[in-house]
Amino acid sequence: MQFSFATYSIIMNNHQEIIPIGTAVPADRQAAKRHYGVHPYFTRRPFNVIRKYILHYSNPGEVVLDPFGGSGVTAIEAFLENRIGIQNDINPLANFIAEGIYELSKGNLADYKYGLAVLKDRCYEILKRLPQLDDQQIKTLQKKLNLPPNIPLPTTSDVEYYHDLFSVRQLTALAVLKDAIDALDRPYARKGLLLAWSATLAKLNKTFLSTEGRAESRGGSSIFSIYRYKIAKEPIELPPWETFYERATNIIAAKKEIDAHIEYKRHAGGFSGHFKVKNKDIESLAEELKYEVDYIFTDPPYGGHISYLDLSTLWNCWLDQMPTKSARKMELIVGGELQLSEQHYTERLATSIEACLKMLKKGRWLSVVFQHWNVTYFSAILSTAADHGAELKAAISQVGDPIWSMHKKKGNQSVLAGEMILTFQKTGKREVLLKSRSEFDVGSMVKKILTEANSEKIYGEYLFNQLVIAAWQQSSISSLNITKDEFSELIKNYGWHYDQSAHYWVKEKDRVLRLFAHD
Repeated sequence: MQFSFATYSIIMNNHQEIIPIGTAVPADRQAAKRHYGVHPYFTRRPFNVIRKYILHYSNPGEVVLDPFGGSGVTAIEAFLENRIGIQNDINPLANFIAEGIYELSKGNLADYKYGLAVLKDRCYEILKRLPQLDDQQIKTLQKKLNLPPNIPLPTTSDVEYYHDLFSVRQLTALAVLKDAIDALDRPYARKGLLLAWSATLAKLNKTFLSTEGRAESRGGSSIFSIYRYKIAKEPIELPPWETFYERATNIIAAKKEIDAHIEYKRHAGGFSGHFKVKNKDIESLAEELKYEVDYIFTDPPYGGHISYLDLSTLWNCWLDQMPTKSARKMELIVGGELQLSEQHYTERLATSIEACLKMLKKGRWLSVVFQHWNVTYFSAILSTAADHGAELKAAISQVGDPIWSMHKKKGNQSVLAGEMILTFQKTGKREVLLKSRSEFDVGSMVKKILTEANSEKIYGEYLFNQLVIAAWQQSSISSLNITKDEFSELIKNYGWHYDQSAHYWVKEKDRVLRLFAHD
């Protein structure tokens, strides 16, 4: 039976009857050109997971928000699925990327190709001659260009000032390209190619580390691996035009994909997606969007020492969009140039959950993606939600994603590479949390989870997440005190060993039978 767009919207409108997603959604990161390969960012959730959650918990025409929007996957997928996608982030770089991808839905493909051809005509020969120019000739050329301000870098950087991140030829090449892009007369092509230029910036600098054993251009900046401005021992100077051209072709491929998706929607019943971008602290956002949001899918920073605003200086400086000091003070991180405390983070995390529920309409849904060894952070999320009228309906571990952190690739079982998606429904009824009369028995619960898993393998992330939820359900989360090493040792004692290559725990059959028989 075929339904029209309007009929489908009516049928799916009863939020009270939604059955929560109860299983993990296999990640498919590389299938969407609009997200994969367009521009690097610190974290980016798999688009297909987010899209499934959006389709499940909201209807066409409804407002879908990510208050910690990052590179914009949530808002963009909501827009493409006929929702009103709202992107919010206090990091100007995040909003620049998200809005840049959204803007690819505008203008004609021919304009983008024309703009790229104009850039080649204006820049190719200049960039090709750069290696042959002496220092004086480059200085003369730079006088005609718009160079970025030479501002101080964060104190953890290997170098002191912004210009020190580049060789003189890299700085000049990037300025040549950006000035030519700024001069393009077709606005949407100009914005799209500026996004490509910004992505190029990640490779044309001294923090770029080439991947050993692969093509020289394959690799990434230390900004994304060790989270600071570390200068490569032997900096590689990639060819500027070829590096930019590769990024520009990725942009064009993303545009083709977005155009095709929208065209398909138009023929299938109509396209009515909208996209909005905001640059507000979450508490200010909550005042603006009070009771206006239908679904929130968000991925708040996990409390690690990843200073997003500090690390985004590479882009924000040249794009003339440096964040204010007040924004830095409100950043949801631990550490950074302002040395924000653990207490600051925990309090801000709780405040953020409260703000999310303030924006959400009654009966609607909130999904929070989170992972961390510190159960105090989980407690802040779960307790605040319960205290402000939201009931936890599902806790799904997204594990086994082939994209692992650098440390996880080294086989470190103490690194939590997956995440848990906590989904709440706003009931408006405050949950009364009873105090537990006893300590949480970690060992017994680990044994129970391992037994019920009924599998020869188990991800440590899944096991830990199950522990957290079990402790929460028993009102004993405050007594779940276990270190990374203690957690690993406990699993070993129950007859499991860690597979360094597969990144999961494997059952040792004979040993586990003996232990369980005498436990």
